[in-house]
Amino acid sequence: MPARERRASGLPGLPRTLPEVVGARGALSDAALLDDAQVDAVVVAVAPPREAEDGLQPRAGTVDATVRYGVDLAELAERAGGRSFRGASGEVVRVDLPRAHAGSGARLPWAGLPPRILLLGVGGGTASDLRRAGAALARAARGLERVVSAATADAGPDAVRAFVEGYLLAAYDQPRQSGASPSATEAAAEQLVLLAPEDRPDVTAPIEAAHRAAAATWLVRDLANVPSDVKDPAWFADRAVELADAIGLDTAVRGPAELGTEGFGAILAVGAGSARPPRLVTVTYDPADHGVLPAGAGADVRHVVVVGKGITYDTGGLSIKPREAMVPMKTDMAGAAVALAVVLGAARARSDRRVTAVLPLAENHVGAASYRPGDVLRTWSGRTVEVANTDAEGRLVLADAVAYAVAELAPDVLVDVATLTGAASLGLGRGHGALFATDDAVADALEDAALSTGERVWRMPLVEDYADALRSDVADLRHVPVESPGGGSITAALFLREFVGDVPWAHLDIAGPARATADRHEVVAGATGYGARLLLEALDRL
Repeated sequence: MPARERRASGLPGLPRTLPEVVGARGALSDAALLDDAQVDAVVVAVAPPREAEDGLQPRAGTVDATVRYGVDLAELAERAGGRSFRGASGEVVRVDLPRAHAGSGARLPWAGLPPRILLLGVGGGTASDLRRAGAALARAARGLERVVSAATADAGPDAVRAFVEGYLLAAYDQPRQSGASPSATEAAAEQLVLLAPEDRPDVTAPIEAAHRAAAATWLVRDLANVPSDVKDPAWFADRAVELADAIGLDTAVRGPAELGTEGFGAILAVGAGSARPPRLVTVTYDPADHGVLPAGAGADVRHVVVVGKGITYDTGGLSIKPREAMVPMKTDMAGAAVALAVVLGAARARSDRRVTAVLPLAENHVGAASYRPGDVLRTWSGRTVEVANTDAEGRLVLADAVAYAVAELAPDVLVDVATLTGAASLGLGRGHGALFATDDAVADALEDAALSTGERVWRMPLVEDYADALRSDVADLRHVPVESPGGGSITAALFLREFVGDVPWAHLDIAGPARATADRHEVVAGATGYGARLLLEALDRL
């Protein structure tokens, strides 16, 4: 999309610039750190009382700030936050300090210091607690210019990274249309400065790691939040190529002609009802091509392929959805956005894994050429599939893409990610992705990564007794059972497994956590970007 059209539609440039987070050596007791008139607020940490303790407990920066400002911060917190403020992670109290009257001649103890103190609850100080604390800080600091924080001064690198991730993730603002010109919510602070004492590790590396992870999540959110009158398969393919070209990655785009010639029957069938035809995009990062590994090392490099469902809008096709269920369907390509963000993130992190994203992109619409329940499709693999429900289109486009990836890309590990089934969100709610895997080591890697990132997964069984429900009298497979045994996310996973062969494989159904109706900690309303940080963290483990 030309820049003029993007501005007219209110869409963000891709990728967007995140708020600035920097590290600085020192403590709040150092005079020069708080003398800058552009510092709008100081952040100190407090924690809940433990056994045999009474009242809020000071943590990093609190004592220094108390001495520097000449006030009892614990008493101030209790007065400002009342009994509801207990220092739990994610709680924050903003105290705006009064100024002396210009003609009084009085000089208050905090004269010349930043006029606001943010008392930030850090709970037990775990990485999860600090991720929530960072998110709370981002919302409390909106509209400020520069914020200096001592809240992570005694935290290790992993906890610092979690804090910065929470801050950057919660700082996301979804562009909105307002009248003739686009507008956005009030932005997070322009700069967050994290203080690290001289005797603690430098925070530059965890800040950079957090920035890469958050940038991947922002990209997924931005792509998924674009309205579908703009975002069709061609638009998404163009954005993928632009982003990949900018950092020197290899790309290939198949349009309708190539898809027909090469036999991608399922992708073509799903997209047939739309006036905007499908695409299949591949984006590859090879560490040997980017100087991470010696030239010629390619044969020894582990190859991770991530396939992402890319339905740019889903009406359900002829098995049409209720109106209410269609409203969030601009986000039905979140899996493809995650796959794209992972390959871009791997390149920016200079991973030693070869990573390929495969993006089957289609619009599942209603039209004269729509595919029908009862049709038999010939997939790329040659296997035929009887269509039972055109609103189960995601597993069809994934069947073509997964089979192609296994046969043509020779992955060592294959992961697919998709907003696939309502059954997954019914069973696990919106806080967990449903994880299926044929390989315990792959499942363990994803579960370990989920513990690190806070993007939770729950491993689900591939129940062999349900496999017979996918048999058809007129084709090799049915993609939806005639008589459902229940466990709709399980039968969907079993269908995809038919196209995987012997490659170690994981399937991540993100129908629940990919969307949110309200802000909560580091999660924002709308597209959440779930899965990008998880898979980036898992790469080195796979």
